[in-house]
Amino acid sequence: MPTYDFINDETGEEWQEFMSISEMESLTENNPHIKNALWKTAPAFARDHIMGVGPKVDSGFNERMQQIANSHPGSPLSSRYGGVKAKSHKEIKTRNVLKKHKVI
Repeated sequence: MPTYDFINDETGEEWQEFMSISEMESLTENNPHIKNALWKTAPAFARDHIMGVGPKVDSGFNERMQQIANSHPGSPLSSRYGGVKAKSHKEIKTRNVLKKHKVI
């Protein structure tokens, strides 16, 4: 159940109450001088998602993704995170030929 902010228009009194939505609606319907103050101030946002940047990923997560990519070399995850294993020249050439012919 949420906490609601109320304002009494007759006395100017402000208070908060913890109640269900139906209780809040019945209170405001039965008492027209009491208003629900929905937005006294603008909501505060924090973190990176405000500008569309997205959350930052720590190095431990990236390392784990590289380990998974090493286990699945033909997956899209492998092409994104590029495994840590050093590939031989032959493996690199073979992979490029397979990509060229859309086998992978």
